[in-house]
Amino acid sequence: MPTLAHSMAATTRAARTVNVPLGGRAYDVLIGPDLLAEAGRLVAGRLGKARCGIVTDENVAAHHLGALEASLKAEGRHKGSIVLKAGEPTKSFRELAPLCERLLEMGLERGDLVVAFGGGVIGDLAGFAAGILRRGVRFVQIPTTLLAQVDSSVGGKTGINTPQGKNLIGVFHQPALVIADTDVLKTLPAREMRAGYAEVAKYGLLGDAGFFAWLEQAYEGIFAFDRETLVTAIETSVKAKAAIVARDEHETGDRALLNLGHTFGHALEAWTGYSDRLLHGEGVAIGMCLAFRFSESLGLCPAGTAERVVRHIEAVGLPTRIVDIPGGEADADELVRLMGQDKKVRDGRLTFILARAIGEAFISRDIDQDQVRDFLVSEIAKS
Repeated sequence: MPTLAHSMAATTRAARTVNVPLGGRAYDVLIGPDLLAEAGRLVAGRLGKARCGIVTDENVAAHHLGALEASLKAEGRHKGSIVLKAGEPTKSFRELAPLCERLLEMGLERGDLVVAFGGGVIGDLAGFAAGILRRGVRFVQIPTTLLAQVDSSVGGKTGINTPQGKNLIGVFHQPALVIADTDVLKTLPAREMRAGYAEVAKYGLLGDAGFFAWLEQAYEGIFAFDRETLVTAIETSVKAKAAIVARDEHETGDRALLNLGHTFGHALEAWTGYSDRLLHGEGVAIGMCLAFRFSESLGLCPAGTAERVVRHIEAVGLPTRIVDIPGGEADADELVRLMGQDKKVRDGRLTFILARAIGEAFISRDIDQDQVRDFLVSEIAKS
């Protein structure tokens, strides 16, 4: 995994480029300020004369859709825009079918582009639609949340949620280009910005202890929108993900490491009904703390490791315990049942990402469900 030192050695500049090296399907992630106004030129220069159909949500549209449309129109690339309701419930079969029909009605052909302009929900849904539209059209990710810029926009995972669990229906469909404009993050609600930070911290916790140590000192600059700090944090995260995706595009091995905190977190999201009670990044934050506490309880990492993780996550303002979730007491048996719906289950056995230390995560498929249940009972009992 690329280290922080490698990232910091890059020449300071307005925008940085991270390549996701997937042979003939390789693509660049562009990171920096003021990129939205350049989107039309960047798309035209890199992807040819394709027409673009934008998919976004009401929140993003209110702040930024006009700027993106103007940029694409200036290059003669704008075909139309579709504005959906914001929120996790939009990632559903109910929204997928009409979205595909509207993209077809727009006249998009196989050589054209779907532009996913939003956070993880829009990126996952629009990317899935692009993957099945005309048996596959190209798409561009323009992520507008910190979570999407560092994680969900990179790597080609697309999909929707079902009552059985999160992201259980979808396809691997790599974007043709990712444009991460750091300035659009300034319009995010503070809670969304904090939730996205959980995925930044994840990259340090799973494979780069130096990056996590840097975050402990520098995180306030991210929330103050210091350009150098913010771009460095995003670039380092994207480099880490790109390296893992290049080794294991379809999550048959190392890529599962990217799910640190997600087995617990996805179960908590399902338990809360994918509602505003718990944002995805908040679920990941709690899940990572649980993963380190569970690792400690199993004797896998030194005592005090989990406390250091919890201390930093709390400093950022993120939840760290199941009891931090408002609206009712969780049930350990129900959470274990929901974990059983996870995509990473193999032969009925749960897959967990555990840790030997900060920066030393590993994949375990040998955890007994009774151990998980007993651990969750003790966690739920904490007040």
